[in-house]
Amino acid sequence: MVKAKVWILRKHFNGFPKESDFEMKEETLPEVKDGEVMLEAIFLSLDPYMRAVSKALMKEGDVQLGAQVAKVIQSRNPAYPVGCYVVAPCGWRTYTVTNGKAIFGQDMARILPDWPKDIPLSLAVGALGMPGLTALYGLEEVLQAKPGEIVLVSAAAGAVGTMVGQICKIKGCKVVGSAGSEDKVAYLKELGFDHVFNYKTEPSLDEALKKASPEGYDCYFENVGGPYFTAALNQMRLGGRIAVCGAISLYNATTPQMCPYPHMTLLSRKLRIEGFQVNQWPDKDEASTRRLTTWMKEASSNLMEPMNCSLLAYELHYMSKCFWTPLLMNAVVYFFNWHPL
Repeated sequence: MVKAKVWILRKHFNGFPKESDFEMKEETLPEVKDGEVMLEAIFLSLDPYMRAVSKALMKEGDVQLGAQVAKVIQSRNPAYPVGCYVVAPCGWRTYTVTNGKAIFGQDMARILPDWPKDIPLSLAVGALGMPGLTALYGLEEVLQAKPGEIVLVSAAAGAVGTMVGQICKIKGCKVVGSAGSEDKVAYLKELGFDHVFNYKTEPSLDEALKKASPEGYDCYFENVGGPYFTAALNQMRLGGRIAVCGAISLYNATTPQMCPYPHMTLLSRKLRIEGFQVNQWPDKDEASTRRLTTWMKEASSNLMEPMNCSLLAYELHYMSKCFWTPLLMNAVVYFFNWHPL
């Protein structure tokens, strides 16, 4: 019998997650039945959305939700032969028996069978997975960004934000990003962002946004919420579009957050705001992943390297304090998926 290590949400978060909110348990897996497979986790993903949707999708005592790159080690399902790799929304666990259907509302998916040998499989939950597809669909399907347009992206050093900026440059857009440290600002400039600023050191967000693009913004890729959203809204050009991907400034709030009523700005500038989720275009996922893979392989070699570890120091510290529990030797936590094209 195979035993799995499983990370349980012991208590719903109140404010920032704490170590005491989690508990690791060990469970014995059932035998694999017809239509099922057994998965061995290779990479577990930690993403901001997990904090945002935890109360809506999880009960106390549930396995912590999340995606993983996994290898099929037993199979009674011809769609998933032994030895193939999948992205599965099985949560934080080292082994899983599943039929791959509707896990946390999502289906398991095979990784491209011709996945390039020189690209790490971890990117299937990073730049070539959910974060990369989120950036691509937000730009193409929601914002419909055009060459020559000016795109603003908040939380630009995050998993999605770094991809937004790089795809913007491929598409011929001017891109402005903001981040919360000088190290991140320097990194985003390496990736080709046209202008980057540290929002934490700016006395006025309005002035910082004006300085970065005096002519305003055609598109805003929104990841933050809060006062930043209001400041960005005031800098949008006539007919501007806003794609709401996230609101990380609100995820750990313990009281409802309010913003000024934006109706007159929306009316006078004929703005369009649309929230979206990456799973709205499943029929495009394979072709889109292949496009992202092609762009990555065409990128210069220095941009293929993972982000400097110093830029992840605060996340690693946070993880070590809040989430660290020893995994099996072949399983690692893939912290925030920051990988450049």
